[in-house]
Amino acid sequence: MPFVISIAQFNFVVGDLQGNAQKIIQAARDAHAAGARLLLTPELALCGYAAEDLYLRPAFLSACDAALAEVVQASQSLPGLAIVVGHPQRSVVAGLERCHNAASVVRHGRIEQTYAKQELPNYQVFDERRYFTPGHAPCVFEVDGVRLGLLICEDAWFPAAAQQAKDAGAQLLVSINASPFHVGKSSEREQIMRERVTETGLPLVYAHLVGGQDEVVFEGRSFALNADGFVALRGPGFEEKLLFAQVESAQDAIEIKAEVAPIASLDADLWSALVLGVRDYVGKNGFPGVLLGLSGGIDSALVLAIAVDALGADKVRTVMMPSPYTADISWIDARDMAERLKVRYDEIAIAPQFEAFKAALATEFAGLPEDTTEENLQARIRGTLLMALSNKFGSVVLTTGNKSEMATGYCTLYGDMAGGFAVIKDVAKTQVFALARWRNANDPFGTGASPIPERIITRPPSAELRPDQKDQDSLPPYEVLDAIVARYMENDEPIEAIIEDGYDRADVERVTRLIKLNEYKRRQAPVGIRVTRRSFGKDWRYPITSKFRA
Repeated sequence: MPFVISIAQFNFVVGDLQGNAQKIIQAARDAHAAGARLLLTPELALCGYAAEDLYLRPAFLSACDAALAEVVQASQSLPGLAIVVGHPQRSVVAGLERCHNAASVVRHGRIEQTYAKQELPNYQVFDERRYFTPGHAPCVFEVDGVRLGLLICEDAWFPAAAQQAKDAGAQLLVSINASPFHVGKSSEREQIMRERVTETGLPLVYAHLVGGQDEVVFEGRSFALNADGFVALRGPGFEEKLLFAQVESAQDAIEIKAEVAPIASLDADLWSALVLGVRDYVGKNGFPGVLLGLSGGIDSALVLAIAVDALGADKVRTVMMPSPYTADISWIDARDMAERLKVRYDEIAIAPQFEAFKAALATEFAGLPEDTTEENLQARIRGTLLMALSNKFGSVVLTTGNKSEMATGYCTLYGDMAGGFAVIKDVAKTQVFALARWRNANDPFGTGASPIPERIITRPPSAELRPDQKDQDSLPPYEVLDAIVARYMENDEPIEAIIEDGYDRADVERVTRLIKLNEYKRRQAPVGIRVTRRSFGKDWRYPITSKFRA
């Protein structure tokens, strides 16, 4: 007999145990009403992923236990429905209390089985071995005569746990997940899961989390593969949805049938990830809105467009803070963009404050030429003004620095780095231009076409902190800079290998040296959205004090 599996591809909030439990219960009721026999929730759905050092607090784990009990009790009124709930579970191992990244099969008012995740990732943004003890045993449970093998995320990235489930009698693999997004990750996941399907000969259902959590984003896009490796189900990306798939069994052959959403372009995915990251950071933390310094340059223009798509124009405020070196076209373009997106726009000139600072320091600086000190003063005045507005009105400041600047230190501590959330911290400058062009050609959230004035995209980028300044006066061309950063920082390629591929030795040594020198700045940068395989955040853990040079 065929039966229906439902997937709660939902946005759970870390620590909102009551809210998450009620969300699971409502999803179970909706799934039950639709005739589903199984509901899958994402990894650690009950407490949200990832709760980090909250897992070390007994009070938090006790609250998780209480929330799980609510789900178990609610299942009494949902006859015939099995609910797989992701949650942390305490147990005693060799006389010591341990915590597992677990999932329980809840049905008919009781917990039938609990599975402990076996493969605990400890790379990139993951720290699961800090909190969890691995399990060792498979979990196979039955739904309408079909035996399902339960896996949790990383378990399915390696062959052992899937094969173990098959050896224990599984006919269908179900994997619950919280796998952070980076560009291209969706296709990568499907390919890895296809390898498990090929190895075991079993179809697989992949239930995935959606939402933003501090620096990471989860894009949803849950899917299922039939035993031949073809996609039988794919949910939408970057949105909540209760998904359904029909499972048919005939002569021990399992076939899954459902709707298959298309994969979006890489630029569309990147844009959606940035929008979701902003929306959830602002919304989940209770900020009434955002504000940013709008300079008339490409970076702040891109951040503004993302913010409006994420929050709506009424929750976004922009401030233009011209200095003596601000070009007229910067004023014109900033005003133009604010008008296009219908956001609040204010101008606060910083020349009086700049002159006051220089006067206060005149004795100390007597006989010394102006240099980056005076440039940084302007940036820090702007940062102070933005933070004052943030304090007064409660809106969080969005910083506008990109990954190329974070890598090389082309940014000012307590200046343009001042703020609460770094939207494009993991977006290289070349990608900034590409995204701006993509957004002008697309209107995915219905907030307006071509929001970024063309001149902002085409004019040479400049910090405008001294006369006739251009970014490329201080840095290699962005095409070169970004390629070196990607190869050295994201992919860990040796310096000599990069040079051997044709990059100028002086450029490579200069960029890699800047990356090392500016670690102290990055440690003080606000959290920002991770969209590449390796970001300056949890992915990147280098000492500030170090004499090593490659």
